[in-house]
Order: sequence, then structure tokens, then C-alpha cells
Amino acid sequence: MKKSQPQVVIDKNKQISGAAAAELGAKLIRQAIKQRGRANIIVATGASQFEMLQNLIKAKGIDWTKVTAFHLDEYVGVSITHPASFRKYLWERFVSQLPLPLAGFHYISGEGNPQAECKRVGELIKKHPIDVCFAGIGENGHLAFNDPPADFKATAPYLVVDLDEACRKQQMGEGWFKTLAQVPKKAISMSIRQVMKSKAIICTVPDKRKAQAVKDNLTGKVTPMHPSSILQRHKAAWCFLDKDSASLLEKA
Repeated sequence: MKKSQPQVVIDKNKQISGAAAAELGAKLIRQAIKQRGRANIIVATGASQFEMLQNLIKAKGIDWTKVTAFHLDEYVGVSITHPASFRKYLWERFVSQLPLPLAGFHYISGEGNPQAECKRVGELIKKHPIDVCFAGIGENGHLAFNDPPADFKATAPYLVVDLDEACRKQQMGEGWFKTLAQVPKKAISMSIRQVMKSKAIICTVPDKRKAQAVKDNLTGKVTPMHPSSILQRHKAAWCFLDKDSASLLEKA
């Protein structure tokens, strides 16, 4: 296991990496509950989070009834029953699998008025300072659905964003949609500034297809063209990689 700054942890495969990310996240959640009697978290979706979530739901010593959760993003116009729905994903892989019910999970709905939904969940998250944000890095370097060039200055907690072609191809490539035409062109996304308000950020980023994005965002300049590069400015951010996603870092 290798560590560097920003805090990067490299393991031999995504099973070990996901378990390590979950272990740290669980520790931070327990600490928040011990200190304040409650914890607020953000939970990410996508194929990169499978192993992390499988381990987080089994973490010992967490009173989930004292945890309030939000999620990062949701497609505009996708129903909760659609296979690609992030609400469906989080219910099936996280919320319904916990040993105790959460204090609350504030789902994002993209089925109604997206601007009104941004305002609704934005007001909620303002009342719940985030202790731990679980996230990933997209193939195009996006953080949440903030595709390049990302808006680093937007102050609203949630935004309606346009999804670029690279992002949409990733969603199809991961099997959430059968064709590119089926992938929505808009989404509701947590803003960069809101993600950065989290006390701790844990990014889980496995697989070879993420290697270039990992290198660009963790070793290059901080720029809206590499949205996740903003993590270099966070005081408590970790990136958990496997050998494949870290392959270009090791050659750098």
C-alpha cells in the first residue's frame, strides 16, 4: 500500500481498495456520531462504488439511525424505476441493505422541475453540514456530474448541468443504458463548492479506464478542465486506487 500527497492509497485490486475506503469512511462516521451525536454523509453511485458500498453497509459500530445521507446527482427525466436511476441504485445497494434505518436519506428527483428540485435539496443540505463525502472521479475527470469545464465558482449547493459526450459514453459503457441516444443530456448535480464543504472526501477510483483521469486530476494543475483536480485543495481528501487506475501515476 502506497501513500502520497494528496492522500492517495494504492492497493492491488478494487476489492481491497473499496474495503479500505469503506473502512476509513466508517471510522469518520463513528467519530462524527461520537463527537456530535449524529453524522451527515454524501453517497456516490456508479460502478466505481460497488466494492466500497458492499463493505460500508457491513461496517461495525455505526448507529445508522443517527446518520443523514444525501446523494451527488441524478439524471433529469429518468424515473426511479429506470435501471440507471441513482435513487434506485442507492436504495438497492445502500439504504435497503443497512442493518438499521437511516435518520434520513434525501433523494434527488429529476422527474419534475429540476430547478425547483435543486432549491429543495439545496435548502436541506444547508442544514446538514457534511462529515464525509463518498465520491468518484469520472473518465472525463468529472466530480459528481460537473463535467469539464466545471464551474468552480457556483455557490448553489445543486445545479442543473449539461452532460458532455465523454460522460454520456461512460454511462453507456458501464451498462446503464443500451445506446448513447438513451443517455440523458442533463442532470442535477451537487456543485463543486458544495462537495468541497465536506469535512472529509473519500474518492474510490478503480479500473484502467480511469488511469488518465487519475493522473490528470491528482498530479496536474487545478483547473476547471480537470474538475476533480480541485481535490488537491481539500485538507482531508483521500483517493483510493487500484493498480490499474494508478498505473500512470507509477510511471510518472
